[in-house]
Amino acid sequence: WAEPVSRPQAPAFQPVDPYAYRHRVGSLMSSPPVVVKSTKPTRQVIDLMVKRKISSVLVSDGGTPDRPIEEYGIVTERDLLRRISSDAERAFDMPVGSIATRPLISIRAAAFAYRAIGRMDRLKVRHLAVRDDEGVPVGVLSARDLLRLRAAAAIDLDDTIEHAKDAAELAATWSMLPGVVRSLIGEAIDPRVVAEIISDELCSLTRRAAVLAEQQMQIEGHGPPPCVYAVLVLGSGGRGESLMAPDQDNAIVFADGEPGGAEDSWFKNLGTKLADMLDASGVPYCKGGVMAANAAFRGSLGTWKGRVEDWVRRLRPEDLLNVDIVYDLRPVHGDTTLAAQFIEYAYDRGHAEPVFAKLLGEQMTTGNPFTVFGGFQLENGRLDIKKYGLFPIVVTARTLAIRHGIRERSTRARLEKLIAQDIGGERDMKAMLAGHSMLIGLLLAQQTHDIYAGIPVSNRIEINALTREQQSELKSLIKRLQSAPDLVRDLMFA
Repeated sequence: WAEPVSRPQAPAFQPVDPYAYRHRVGSLMSSPPVVVKSTKPTRQVIDLMVKRKISSVLVSDGGTPDRPIEEYGIVTERDLLRRISSDAERAFDMPVGSIATRPLISIRAAAFAYRAIGRMDRLKVRHLAVRDDEGVPVGVLSARDLLRLRAAAAIDLDDTIEHAKDAAELAATWSMLPGVVRSLIGEAIDPRVVAEIISDELCSLTRRAAVLAEQQMQIEGHGPPPCVYAVLVLGSGGRGESLMAPDQDNAIVFADGEPGGAEDSWFKNLGTKLADMLDASGVPYCKGGVMAANAAFRGSLGTWKGRVEDWVRRLRPEDLLNVDIVYDLRPVHGDTTLAAQFIEYAYDRGHAEPVFAKLLGEQMTTGNPFTVFGGFQLENGRLDIKKYGLFPIVVTARTLAIRHGIRERSTRARLEKLIAQDIGGERDMKAMLAGHSMLIGLLLAQQTHDIYAGIPVSNRIEINALTREQQSELKSLIKRLQSAPDLVRDLMFA
């Protein structure tokens, strides 16, 4: 964990509203959205809103909810009252499109409620359109939908990342995260949900850094992007499983251009600025070089497809270093259809080549964490539970998902889908699910403690700080995970 501003002071047990950090916008919104044609008379729209008991409608030329979010505006009850106040009777015969507010402010259905609250507060609005991952409207969220939140509770993480002007402002927001995580742990929020929140903030930070980097490119005279592109977050950030010591794992896919060509050169420059911006914001450079600034992690869609073809023909697991995390990608900025085309192709080819998945599974060798007497092999009293615990679970879920064509991103969703498809023993898979949650919880608690104690954050936990029951559960889980490579091999052709 980098400290871009200052280390939080110890007594920062700020009360937070668990509701805002537990629930996603999609579970709170009104759905499906009510959409009217922009030519519809305002009087008819008012009648519709009264009949439906709704406080807003979306407006578009076609009047259907199946177009990109940019094609819509919104009319709220307050907009109607203001127009009637200013234009009296004339307002009722106006086309509703003349009253609509544009551009439409929206939020992802998968976003947590705290981000919707922050966006409403920052932009002083009472309604947000809700979009799916393809950018199509799926609902509307109103301030009334959020009234269940406890008014006195703090929403420490809000929408400030989305309008930061430079790396210093990004860093200031990012530095708030340890305090929020500590409070969420104190509220007994599911550790996997806490990891998802950290990941959402990391993805938002990467998205905003990409926007600022692109602005820098134009200010410096490099011009606009030569073609459409997407910035991708890979690895744990893409899976929604980031912990308190994330480094950069990102990539870029663009529409056209050859390696070393003009387009590639432009995106190399952008990737470098993105990496510098993230590092200055508190997310350090990736030690393994998994950054779009490096040639192996950027390219046109055609170049990426060529890489996939190369991957599936490899014959040694060591030739596939850092390939697996590409299958965790999450697009955070730019043209999401490019990312969708790439990951679809990567899954199709990976699924079709059993040897490829087999080699990915063989990367799982982590060594023996136990002494000859059955205790843990510790370093300064600590055990690396990412290496001996999280890693085999993540690799098992990812490898089997690729092999069996399961298009899920998170470890939890992958394991649940494997159980649903009766792949592997249900007992084994459920043990991995429970173990995954336990390991994330132990590591987040240790990392948060270390941050406030001024200890460098790592993936190691202090074994003696655990209760006897926790130590016993951890030992049992890690012993069980020693057979994960065998499990993967057995399920290659399940």
